[in-house]
Amino acid sequence: MALLYYFLRDRTILKLLFIVNVLGTVYGYIWYQYQLVETEPQFLLFVPDSPTASLFFVFVLLAFLLHKNWGLVEAFAVVTLFKYGIWAVVMNLLLLLVEGDLHWTGYMLMLSHGAMAVQGLLYAPFYRIKGWHLAMAAIWTLHNDVIDYVFRQMPRYGVLDMYYQPIGYFTFWLSILSILIAYVYGMKKKRMSL
Repeated sequence: MALLYYFLRDRTILKLLFIVNVLGTVYGYIWYQYQLVETEPQFLLFVPDSPTASLFFVFVLLAFLLHKNWGLVEAFAVVTLFKYGIWAVVMNLLLLLVEGDLHWTGYMLMLSHGAMAVQGLLYAPFYRIKGWHLAMAAIWTLHNDVIDYVFRQMPRYGVLDMYYQPIGYFTFWLSILSILIAYVYGMKKKRMSL
């Protein structure tokens, strides 16, 4: 485990992750472009879930590269990276189950979103999250669930739209799990330092 954390602290790794996350964030916003064009202005901030999560992590990595910790951004990053990383993997698996086939981009999304969830957790021992940081991230995340499943702004997955109610229920509990994980792994008393 010590070797892993030595590796994660390496500035070259941090810079590489920064570049990969910037590119992934840009791609994510492009992926949402058609939905964003049709989105009412009051919902725009809450529609592109995954790229916003990776954008939070871009700022976490930037802070690490500057030898700083931005606890509020770290809280938003760990909660949303885990939530939307796992959510996208599950939705693509569900799409594969329902349709019997999955385009190569679906596999790419599962791999990239799975990596999102993992990277958020791997860096959790370095975070400096306070209670109010986590409270703000929790409010944002649960509010986003309301926007997605009450106002029907969730990401579009074609045939899965007919299952939006059970997906919304699953997403709510995934949000709760993500918040709990951020609490357990992101707010320990003994923190590691980069």
